[in-house]
Amino acid sequence: MSTSWRHRAAARPRALDLAVLVLLFAVTVSGVLATRALSPGPLVLWPGIALCALACAALNRRRHHPLPVLAVTASCTIVVGALGYLLTPLLMGPLLVAQYETSLRTSRRTGWNSALIVTGCVVVGGLVFPSFLDSVAFAVVNPTAWILLCAALGGHRRVRREYAVARAEHADRQREEEARHRVVQERMRIARELHDVVAHHLTLADAQAGAVKHLVRTRPEQAQEIIDKLPETTAAALRELKITVGLLRQDTDPADDLDPAPGLERLPELVDSCAAAGLQVTVTVEGERGSLTPVLDLTAYRILQEALTNVTKHGSGSTADVRLAYTPQRLSLTVANATAAGHTLAPPGPGSGFGLVSMRERATSVGGTFHAGHRAQGGFEVLCTLPLDTPLDSPDESPAP
Repeated sequence: MSTSWRHRAAARPRALDLAVLVLLFAVTVSGVLATRALSPGPLVLWPGIALCALACAALNRRRHHPLPVLAVTASCTIVVGALGYLLTPLLMGPLLVAQYETSLRTSRRTGWNSALIVTGCVVVGGLVFPSFLDSVAFAVVNPTAWILLCAALGGHRRVRREYAVARAEHADRQREEEARHRVVQERMRIARELHDVVAHHLTLADAQAGAVKHLVRTRPEQAQEIIDKLPETTAAALRELKITVGLLRQDTDPADDLDPAPGLERLPELVDSCAAAGLQVTVTVEGERGSLTPVLDLTAYRILQEALTNVTKHGSGSTADVRLAYTPQRLSLTVANATAAGHTLAPPGPGSGFGLVSMRERATSVGGTFHAGHRAQGGFEVLCTLPLDTPLDSPDESPAP
């Protein structure tokens, strides 16, 4: 069927259905005429044509009432056989269509039970009112085979339709699960970003305020220097928080208007901000730095930022050692708080913070490893290894300011 005819058929379904029924009636009437011509004795013509017209007219309701339509077409076919007509596939056309629709639109048990009942009625009719050829093959076997074949075709079509519906539902559930998973991953990414931005600057501001309280009487000049740097810390926190929240509020891609995501090139600024809070950081770089992807550069910076924030917040010492080791395959980050003997940094307990959890998630999201624990010589150490071949489009992390 051409495209134009398909559009016309879709636009006029009732007209198409009527045309099919008229064509089926013509085929059935041709079967009546052929049987009458081959009959050795006279057969009444008009009752056979009237029964065929009734059966074809009943098919108009086959989609909504398949079982009653099947009963009407089966009764008409049995009566036509009782009049002496041979039940050929042409003459049984309405019954076969009704059986197909019944097996298609009802359950498997209903379809096969109806087929067996109709077959039994036709067989009994063929035995009680034998056709003019007096042949069991033509009167019984032939109608039985055609009825059961149409029932099997209708059941097969029903199974394929149910399978297609099940596949569509499964695909919809998969899409919903995938969308839900992406939403959860995005929420986790946003939570990590907000935690790293807010917690770092507020921790430094809190440490600076504590240092001012401690030095205001003994070293007022040094306290005044810390107070002068405190607005810079809070302004940086507000600036990064504004940028991050602004990204969430926009419904378009603002990639062209964004500042570059922070990376290891901002490590000196991070060290200076820690120094303003009273934490002296020593940075050691080993190996030759290669090119880092934006995702890996941001991940390394955020891990160092969070590790130094934890040292400032939980460490009992005033110094920390940062070590960056570059190899052709990986980048190793080590942050250790060099505390006095007998003092260690206890990691946050369950429910006390998300710093270690955030660092571990960032490392594993790019295929790296993460370890945090006490050192044998005292203090606490964070060790992270990141692969240098991390793809730009990491599924769980995207660079953000």
